[in-house]
Amino acid sequence: MPDLAARLVVLPGDGIGPEITRATLDVLRAAARADGLTLTFDTQEIGFAALARSGTTFPDAVFEAAHGADGAILGPVSHNDYPPREAGGLNPSGELRKRLDLYANIRPARTVPGLPPRCGRDVDLVVVRENTEGFYADRNMHAGCGEMMPTPDVALATRKITRHACMRIAERAFALAMTRRRKVTAVHKANVLRLSDGLFLECTRAVAARYPQVQYDEKIIDAMAALLIRDASVFDVIVTTNMYGDILSDEASEISGSLGLAASLNEGAEHAVAQAQHGSAPDLAGQDRANPASLICSAAMLLDWIGQRRGAGAFDAAAARIRRAVERAAGDPDTRTADLGGTLGTTGFTQAVLRALET
Repeated sequence: MPDLAARLVVLPGDGIGPEITRATLDVLRAAARADGLTLTFDTQEIGFAALARSGTTFPDAVFEAAHGADGAILGPVSHNDYPPREAGGLNPSGELRKRLDLYANIRPARTVPGLPPRCGRDVDLVVVRENTEGFYADRNMHAGCGEMMPTPDVALATRKITRHACMRIAERAFALAMTRRRKVTAVHKANVLRLSDGLFLECTRAVAARYPQVQYDEKIIDAMAALLIRDASVFDVIVTTNMYGDILSDEASEISGSLGLAASLNEGAEHAVAQAQHGSAPDLAGQDRANPASLICSAAMLLDWIGQRRGAGAFDAAAARIRRAVERAAGDPDTRTADLGGTLGTTGFTQAVLRALET
């Protein structure tokens, strides 16, 4: 009998984080009741709240809680406004990705029925982004930072690309493609970054050779950015390195309808963290104006991840129920948030999703 109980660590974050996190938990509770799940939530302070109380934006106790949980829900954080690392300003997102080895960032972009794409035809693609290295200075070194200033007038950044990371992100992309339309596009800049992106392509080609059922092609990053605007509907699974994936996934989500609907899951072999694809929007904080759909749909992805690991279909059913409810609310002009052209705020949209869950 599959285990239908899960303990989730909840990290509300900064800015609009606490508001959209509350909305997400309301939806999770309702879906859990409908599909027979037992979800318990362990809320922990991170960000500015933790800095004021504990002297750090990411206390060790929070990491230990996340490490021991069945999954985590991470609200947006204002890490660009944190003090230096030595003064306690750790990026919770980067810390979790590095210390839990969350090597794959899975970011779907799908057009919602009733909400037309910004350009081109309906979109249904997934960006599979390597999540632990590349140019991201807060996570690409064992010790120290990947950026440095040897003089006041010179700044250097180190890009790390490893065979291990490239092989496993390629494997994740091709495995995902086997459950979809069986097409993988590798995005690179090997015409300039011949060694680092050359290694990435060497690895994706090696994995592609083991999946003859999957159509495989390659696109240069600047061309890919333009091709998404021309017609994103032709793409299925896009696999790429950290920074390219970060940029392309935001572009694809906005083209498909709105970044406010963009789900995102950071996953590894043993752990997963649901995280909204957008930022903390401090200018909207406390005004009941934020669209909570991105974090709600990210939490649905977390339920999918737990269900697949356990072979527990009730988690998958709850995730599908949440996605249908969000699509119904976002697809109706009367129940959209302002960023989608509607009039509702966080609370109103959440109530619309809760009503849709019951039908």
